[in-house]
Amino acid sequence: MGKMLVLVGVFMVGVGLFLWFGDKIPWLGKLPGDILIRKEKFTFTFPLVTCILISLLLTLLFSIFKK
Repeated sequence: MGKMLVLVGVFMVGVGLFLWFGDKIPWLGKLPGDILIRKEKFTFTFPLVTCILISLLLTLLFSIFKK
């Protein structure tokens, strides 16, 4: 139970830091492969490659802490 609480705390700190500094990372959401559609009154953004990159980093991080 204690290990799970520590992991949840680390995850929450990571999410907090991401929300705090996320807009200051210039390449976040602007990688090649990210989808951006702009119309006159409509903008759609889906950071596909950014999501894949974050998923790979989190998978690596969790696999390191699993052992």
